[in-house]
Amino acid sequence: MTQKEISIIHPRPSSIVAALYTLRDLNVDVAILHGPPGCSFKHARLLEEDGIHVVTTGLDENGFVFGGHDRLVEVINKSIELFNPKILGVVGTCASMIIGEEMHDAVLEANPDIPVIEVEVHAGYHNNTRGVLFALESALDAGIIDRKEFERQEYLLIKATEVEKRFGAASKEYLAPSRGDLKYKVAKRLIELLKEGKKGLVIMNAKKETGYMFADITLAVSEVAAALGKKENLVNMANIDPELGLPRVRQHAQYIMRDFIAHGVEIHEIIGGMDEYPIAGEKVSELIKEKYSDYDFAVITGVPHAIPMENLQHMELISITNGPRQVLPLKEMGHEHVLVEIDLHPKTLGVSEIVESEFGATLREVAKEA
Repeated sequence: MTQKEISIIHPRPSSIVAALYTLRDLNVDVAILHGPPGCSFKHARLLEEDGIHVVTTGLDENGFVFGGHDRLVEVINKSIELFNPKILGVVGTCASMIIGEEMHDAVLEANPDIPVIEVEVHAGYHNNTRGVLFALESALDAGIIDRKEFERQEYLLIKATEVEKRFGAASKEYLAPSRGDLKYKVAKRLIELLKEGKKGLVIMNAKKETGYMFADITLAVSEVAAALGKKENLVNMANIDPELGLPRVRQHAQYIMRDFIAHGVEIHEIIGGMDEYPIAGEKVSELIKEKYSDYDFAVITGVPHAIPMENLQHMELISITNGPRQVLPLKEMGHEHVLVEIDLHPKTLGVSEIVESEFGATLREVAKEA
């Protein structure tokens, strides 16, 4: 790292965890963490709620010194016996990578009759996207994805890293976490805008499964606008193209679109797939310039900082993120109201329908008193 680069001093997502989530998106049935039993514990438990079995070789002090080859072979065989997986993942950790463990040798010895995605990764990378890339490279080698999809994913990872470094949680040396603005005050302001007949954009640019909760805000705004007789003043955009992304990601888009239709909410503009949040903002900006430049306000959920400000500057912006460290960067970009959906991620793992959001619930309640 050069002296000119920013050194992030608050904790950042781990490459190991990023690899696990990527295996989940590839519909891997079992992921074996080759390392200490406590490595990535919280996320491993959360992912089990999302339908993937995550087990560990439980390396101890002896394993740190003498290696865990035999133990990994045993856990591969045990996992196949217990879960009968169609695809298996084996993921490295700091401990197994530091001692130079050859995971591939253990896979060869176990010789399972199914594809195995081997991810040699540790947590020492500044960009957690490296864990995603390693998993995708192995999936390509195993024939799980084709070259075209790999190159598409690789491009999205580059753009995601750029967005986070320019405007996101990696944009400053240290960002204090914040809960953002009070939800009931912002709800009152949004209702005022609707009552005044202002025209608004409701933009969901969500990252994968987080869309299940951000979609609820689209629903809530639509419901309140309909109750006020102002639904025609809204244009809804969402990155829910069901044809784009890894298998699990395409499924999320299908479920959310299903729920929008069931609630009578029209999505006027599809702005990309649910893994295209780093680049969907460019499409949003073009759409605003071409068709919606006279709109008065925008409600933006998911990854608002990926949307360029060039064509948003004249609008009053209400933005909702799930990152407490994202509040200050969004304020500095010019987003007037910034809200945080706390604990969004644990609430959206393992679900297959839209989940109620705090802001959506607040908006509905405030609207009853309006």
